[in-house]
Amino acid sequence: MTDPLLEVRGVGVRFDGVEALADVSLTLAAGDFLGLIGPNGAGKTTLLRAITGVVRPGTGTVRLMGRDVTRLPVHARARLGLGLSHQIVRPFRSMSPAENVTLAAGRARTRRPLASLFFVDRAPERRRALDLLALVGMADAADREIAGLPLGYLKRLEVARALALEPEVLLLDEPLAGLNHLEAAAFADTIADLNRRGLTILLIEHNLGEVRRVCRRLAVLDRGRVIAGGEPDAVLANPAVRAAYMGEGERDAAA
Repeated sequence: MTDPLLEVRGVGVRFDGVEALADVSLTLAAGDFLGLIGPNGAGKTTLLRAITGVVRPGTGTVRLMGRDVTRLPVHARARLGLGLSHQIVRPFRSMSPAENVTLAAGRARTRRPLASLFFVDRAPERRRALDLLALVGMADAADREIAGLPLGYLKRLEVARALALEPEVLLLDEPLAGLNHLEAAAFADTIADLNRRGLTILLIEHNLGEVRRVCRRLAVLDRGRVIAGGEPDAVLANPAVRAAYMGEGERDAAA
């Protein structure tokens, strides 16, 4: 049996003695599309940071394509094939979308300072950038000014920049946040199409309607622990999951 592309096993994280994650485990096989959901304060962001290397777990391991990366820094995990699309989009606003993605696509060839000094031909990366922008539904905005783009396009640009790094596993941090119903549905369709093309995806999202519609599996975090996992309809009908979401407002009020 082949190793999962991404494996989180028994991960625990504490901040100043407060348990943020406790014995969290999940796996993604090649071509998987896992939605990670949970109420506010459940630990989703902490888990994402543990996977990407921003936070080092106190217990447990993170493995990428069979390799233990628990102690590797963020950039090393990215080079091994872990991609991340951030919730808060921060493109280079002095550049067009095509220039933003071209810069990301050329990172492998300009990683070393000396190579960067002599590397001037960006035509291959430009072609790759245009292909990726078309893939995420931005072909008509490749050379527009960033300042004039709506949030929906900026979210798509963030995914295109992540794809330019050619990840084996793509982590999406609330890509639908801030979008209206039609924008969210269209972008969810785009993400689902990326998965159908073979990309392995872990989606963190609060839009349960779209998560239910496009994800193959769900995992639910509550108070730092996985409380359910499996097929979306069954997970969302789970009494423990329903109770976790019903109690979200009470926890927010007490926070």
